[in-house]
Amino acid sequence: MTVKFITLGCKVNQYESQAMLEQLLGQGFQPAGSGPADLVVVNSCTVTAQSDQKARQALRRAKRQNPGAIGVLTGCWPQAFPQEAGAFPDADIVLGNANRAALGQRVMEYLSTKQRVVDIAPHEKGEAFEPMRISGMQGHTRAFLKIEDGCERFCTYCIIPYARGRVRSKPVEQIQAETASLAAAGYREVVLTGINLPAYGQDLGLSLCHAVEAACAIEGVCRVRLGSLEPERLTPPVIAQMRAQPKLCPQFHLSLQSGCGATLKRMNRHYSPKEYMGIVEDLRTAFPGCAITTDVMVGFPGETEAEFAENLAFVEAVGFAKAHVFAYSRRPGTVADRAPDQVSPRVKEERSRRMIAAAEMGRRAFFLSQIGQRAQVLFEQEAEPGVWEGFTPNYTPVLVKSPESLAGVLREAELTGLQGDAMTGELLP
Repeated sequence: MTVKFITLGCKVNQYESQAMLEQLLGQGFQPAGSGPADLVVVNSCTVTAQSDQKARQALRRAKRQNPGAIGVLTGCWPQAFPQEAGAFPDADIVLGNANRAALGQRVMEYLSTKQRVVDIAPHEKGEAFEPMRISGMQGHTRAFLKIEDGCERFCTYCIIPYARGRVRSKPVEQIQAETASLAAAGYREVVLTGINLPAYGQDLGLSLCHAVEAACAIEGVCRVRLGSLEPERLTPPVIAQMRAQPKLCPQFHLSLQSGCGATLKRMNRHYSPKEYMGIVEDLRTAFPGCAITTDVMVGFPGETEAEFAENLAFVEAVGFAKAHVFAYSRRPGTVADRAPDQVSPRVKEERSRRMIAAAEMGRRAFFLSQIGQRAQVLFEQEAEPGVWEGFTPNYTPVLVKSPESLAGVLREAELTGLQGDAMTGELLP
């Protein structure tokens, strides 16, 4: 039986899809590749209502393209909204996040009975980190390694704590073992990922530093990169401890959401703009030339023009290497969805344009500051004939000319200029 995965959402979902695929391959399934699939699995995201719609569309389209295939819906949407997802008629099997390890068993059950299967178990307090391991990441030069799951922050706009449960962490010895196997498979960069990554270890009496140290200790791995970070646990001692690891990439995706203090309070975010700026300064002191990237939201309920101006000014003051700007999208089931003073789509669109322009200025300034510098570049793909694209440790995209393949190669280059949304470079001997 051939299987195909369609993954929506974050790096954690990508890791989990790879783990489920490898689990099925171990049970005798075969990858469909470009051919027709007998089994199609959609691993869903539920960050917004549009995310749920994308999951529905993806499964319907996949079943049209693979006539007769068994359709599986799993991931965050079934876990957060079990009744709604469980009633989706195009899914022959519906599994939540809490019991996806039973995927192969549920497929066999469906084949035996031809009866629709809905198996969505609730998360429980005190549940352990789900044992999961991958041997590689199909189509990726760098490997993702999930080390944490769950979130207990309950931001007013976010449904994810309901989809992911409480914080739980991968034991350090398992991080080391999995990193070693990825290094043996040829991966030179490992990206540590989680739902609330800085919360790693709070259930084990550890901190994120212990996970970083465990991954960096593995011979063969040249780079360890961190996924998205909530800022408030990045204390000076934590930053100092991470600074001691030369393999740790100096790029920190520090989630902001808003540079306005009043808006942050309505979001139930647990820091102020001043505290956030202090963390940025600490990181830049510890990691000179590091990239600070972020997510920033506009049009959150109650955001006045004055509050937006404060948000905009803060983004300009930080000077992010890159900012993902998005307008607030109502998520049924959250506190913010029921909040008064919802901002109109027209105003959100106009504020998005202004914020994107400010973010682009910051990105350009960051690029210009690196011209003339030398950096190790991990090349990933051929952007166009004879031109290869890769990334520096601080995740600056670099384009270089080379008649030979550079895929998966780590080479030093001098950064020479700008070209679109990347820098140009010249390979050094």
